[in-house]
Amino acid sequence: MNPKRCAACKYLRRRCPKDCIFAPYFPPNDPAKFACIHRIYGAGNVSKMLQQLPEQTRAEAVESLCFEAKCRVDDPVYGCVGIIHLLQTQIQNAQNELAKTQAEVAVAQTNLSQTQNSDF
Repeated sequence: MNPKRCAACKYLRRRCPKDCIFAPYFPPNDPAKFACIHRIYGAGNVSKMLQQLPEQTRAEAVESLCFEAKCRVDDPVYGCVGIIHLLQTQIQNAQNELAKTQAEVAVAQTNLSQTQNSDF
């Protein structure tokens, strides 16, 4: 048994076994991380997901689950899809602004070249 329980085992009020699936990803000094994930997915589901993944991808999966859970807590209806939509809208607006600016530059260059040609 670990002398310091991981955040997951502390939250679940259980002993932290030596081979705890949660221990590497939920350190004892960050209990909010597990609490958020547990609230959305449940400890059993997270444990099953982590066991099905190769060990080298588990840390990234935990970070993804944490991000998605925080988004779902902040916006229960849309979750991270709301953020994705917002970012896509910002990208579209930036592309439209860029196209408009490029068109204005092209018009200005055309006017400049016509002015230079008429001066000769």
